[in-house]
Amino acid sequence: MITTIVECLAGAVKAKGLVVVIDVFRSATVGCYLMEKGVGEYLAAETLEQARELTADRGGLLIGEQQGVPLEEFDLGNSPTLLMEEDLSGKTLVHSTNAGIPGLFACADADEVITGSFVNAGAVVRYIRSRNPERVTLVSIGTGGDMRAQEDMMCAIYIKNELEGYPNSFETLRKFLAKVDTAAMFYDESRVDAPEGDFEMCMDIDRYDFILKGERMEGGGMLMRKVDVEKGEGA
Repeated sequence: MITTIVECLAGAVKAKGLVVVIDVFRSATVGCYLMEKGVGEYLAAETLEQARELTADRGGLLIGEQQGVPLEEFDLGNSPTLLMEEDLSGKTLVHSTNAGIPGLFACADADEVITGSFVNAGAVVRYIRSRNPERVTLVSIGTGGDMRAQEDMMCAIYIKNELEGYPNSFETLRKFLAKVDTAAMFYDESRVDAPEGDFEMCMDIDRYDFILKGERMEGGGMLMRKVDVEKGEGA
């Protein structure tokens, strides 16, 4: 198994094999929390326009954020803290973001595409081992899809270390990431869409024992399917 790390949307375009699109702050993390809320159908949209069309066609709710687009255009934001306050059981949600969600669609040459973040990092590792692919590509999607985000790169390195049997220190990572530029929004009182609790929820290591796999749909969009991953001995 050959495991490589690439960055941003430019790297996603070149990704091969089993591809993990990592967006810790916050789309990949949010997707996992949506499963906890018991959503009926979780869809990803490549563009905001496609998201609007899917939302209308499926009678769903538009969730997420886009640079330069007013929050009022979304039914729900991209905050796990705020989403956990909502009754989403059985509802269809269509997710649209700047980088993490488009990153799923950019991986056109992938054999399969899943999302990854700290909240299901262990499940991602076990899923990859169970599939035993020849090639694994970890996509650190970054800020806006074109700039390195330390949380995504650190998560990619964490997963790679776990796959290859190298030691990790999550607490060291957690303390470091609390001070990076991309985490500042969680401590900015003017950012009502990014409450402080989001940082802790994004860093809740191995909260979930499942991965989310993207499956392209006819007519556009992607169904994000939950795949449970059992813990083996010693996990």
